[in-house]
Amino acid sequence: MEQKTLDPAVQAAVDQYKALEEKLAHFLSISSLLEWDQKVTAPKKGRPIFAKAIGTFRTEEFKLSVSDEMGELLNTLSTPEVYANLDEITQAQIRERKEEYSRSKKIPADMYRDYVVLTARANDAWEEARETNNFSIFEPFLEKIVDYNRKVAGIFGYEHHPYDALLHQYEPGLSVAVLDPLFAKLRESSVALLERIKQSGSKPNVGIFEQSYDVEQQKKFNQYLLPLIGFDMNAGRLDETVHPFAQPMNTGDVRITTRYLKDNVRSAVFGTIHEAGHGIYEQNIDPRLEGTALSTGASFGIHESQSRFLENMVGRSEAFWHHFYPTLQQHFPEQLGQVSLTEFYRAINSVQPTMIRVEADELTYNLHIMIRYEIEKALIGGEIEVKDLPEIWNQKMQDYLGITPATDTEGVLQDVHWSFGGFGYFPSYSLGNLYAAQLLSTIVREKPDFYDQIQAGNFAGVQQWLKENIHRHGKLYTPEQLIKNVTGEDLKADYLVNYLEDKYSRIYNL
Repeated sequence: MEQKTLDPAVQAAVDQYKALEEKLAHFLSISSLLEWDQKVTAPKKGRPIFAKAIGTFRTEEFKLSVSDEMGELLNTLSTPEVYANLDEITQAQIRERKEEYSRSKKIPADMYRDYVVLTARANDAWEEARETNNFSIFEPFLEKIVDYNRKVAGIFGYEHHPYDALLHQYEPGLSVAVLDPLFAKLRESSVALLERIKQSGSKPNVGIFEQSYDVEQQKKFNQYLLPLIGFDMNAGRLDETVHPFAQPMNTGDVRITTRYLKDNVRSAVFGTIHEAGHGIYEQNIDPRLEGTALSTGASFGIHESQSRFLENMVGRSEAFWHHFYPTLQQHFPEQLGQVSLTEFYRAINSVQPTMIRVEADELTYNLHIMIRYEIEKALIGGEIEVKDLPEIWNQKMQDYLGITPATDTEGVLQDVHWSFGGFGYFPSYSLGNLYAAQLLSTIVREKPDFYDQIQAGNFAGVQQWLKENIHRHGKLYTPEQLIKNVTGEDLKADYLVNYLEDKYSRIYNL
């Protein structure tokens, strides 16, 4: 929609709003840089003081986002007669900012400031608890974080379940009522398929990974791989951290991290491909959206769909390794020189229940998410308390995956998300898988030579398709609108169910 000629007073309000929006974007860019630095490069002794500084900075950003000036501008520009004459991008900006404003305005500034400081400190407490296998170090921080999120759910309001208010922050429009049936279908099919795989006599040889892989060679391979799959190294960088993540400062500065393990080459390779999916998304958002609330992914689930799509549906495909495996063999001739492509392909797609979510295979990964989803729902609903989490976690691991963590480090302490208050975040991972499978079905239908291009090492075609249909739009559309625009359907579980059934039936000769 082209913007019509506006009344001078309205045009002045639009200009004033966009200047304020750009100022907020600058705040966000700097606070993102501070958070990246705290996680990647800051020395441990300085982190508690740094946490206070971040809290102060983020509070000023928060105050600006809920200022009277912002409220007055949003009221003016969202009136029906004005809003109807705005261009599509400005309309979407107003939609997103008004939604955030109405929710954030309800939270007292001092409550928000204390929470920012709490979560900054909680990250350090989580790291220490994880390193020392001592949940009690993190427990008091987590109790306060859960209490805050319970209060926030009540402040925001909800129709059926308090967890809905938190889900909405990451996936607008999502609710327990929508999510439960999607997960139920996926859970039922995954458990049944897992049981058939356990009974199969055709097992991949995962022993090829049970040996040492030089970390420096892993780093060299990742640096070789990233630009070839579409990550612009002139608009980003790769660093090392405890828990891999992607942190955009702007479309020209997107930083990703990975973790290197000497005895697990798959961790760094697929962790890097995963984060590259996030990074490529951010790098390819339409420049017209830079400096606005729209210059990010449509939702956490849509964002996750891009990383899971690149990591699994591309990165774990036989076509992908037909092209890249010879180079990986050159980096690790002793470990992989005598291992065939087929043997390697089956091994990277082996199904084996594991304690660690980020190391889980495609099939059992979703069961990890369901464990966290059910725990979060119960915590926010007041059905369970933080002190009981280690025991509850271990029981659910046994019930879902048939394994029990030996320590809290490989159990309840393995994820960083609760330390930064990410309640409602975990479902995004399985939503990402659901979205990715539906997108794959659409791509293969529109581009029948999709995997032929991947096998030839040509990623330009697929990245152009993703840029055109997903990346460039940023947050212009809601996730529901975006997936329907691209695939012609609402989100369904069927595509992921069918994808997993087809893939693992072939790998395990079911």
